Amino acid sequence: MKLICIGRNYTEHIKELENEKPIDPVVFLKPDTAILLKKQSFFIPDFSNDVHHEVEVLVKINRVGKYIDRKFAHKYYKEIGLGIDFTARDLQSKLKAKGLPWEKAKAFDGAAVVGNWMEVSEFKDVDDINFSLQKNNEIVQKGNTSLMLWKINELIEYVSKYFTLKIGDIIFTGTPAGVGKVIANDKLKGFMEDKEMFSITVK
Repeated sequence: MKLICIGRNYTEHIKELENEKPIDPVVFLKPDTAILLKKQSFFIPDFSNDVHHEVEVLVKINRVGKYIDRKFAHKYYKEIGLGIDFTARDLQSKLKAKGLPWEKAKAFDGAAVVGNWMEVSEFKDVDDINFSLQKNNEIVQKGNTSLMLWKINELIEYVSKYFTLKIGDIIFTGTPAGVGKVIANDKLKGFMEDKEMFSITVK
C-alpha cells in the first residue's frame, strides 16, 4: 500500500506558508514505513528542530482503479478518516530552496498518523465535513472539506492518471491553515464532526 499526499489544497494554508497557488494538485508519496504505529508516541527526529503538525482528511481506497472518471470516483472508497502529515519544516525549506524532492522532510518514519475510520454513509456529504486538531486541548487547526481547491472525487480522478490505485492505499487530502511546531509532551487530538479520531503524544 502507498500513501498519496496532496499539498496546497486549502487557500489559507497556501497564504500562511507564502506559497504560490498551484494550477494542478501538488502530489507526493510517503512509504508505508511512515505510518505511526497505533498507540505509539510520535518521536521528533534528531535531524529537525521544527517539525509541524498538518491535520488532514484521509480517504481509503477499496478497489483497484486507473484513469478513474470523477463521476465514478465515489465507488472507490467507503471510509473517510483523519490523520497528520508531520513535516520537518526546516529541512523542507532547505530542500525546496535547492529544488530537491521533499521526501526526507515528509516521508520519514512516523511522519504519517492514520487515525480511526468512519463509513461514508455516516456523512451527509463528503464535501462538507468539519474537522479539527487540538494541541494541549486548544484548537489549532480547523477546516471543512468544502474549502478544498480539489475535492475528494477530483483528487481520485487526478492521481489515478499517474498511479494505479490499489486496495488499502490512502490519500491524504491536504491541510487547512494553522500548521505549527510540535514540542516534547504536546498532546494532539484529531476530531471529525466532533468525533475523536486519534490521540497521540509527542516525545
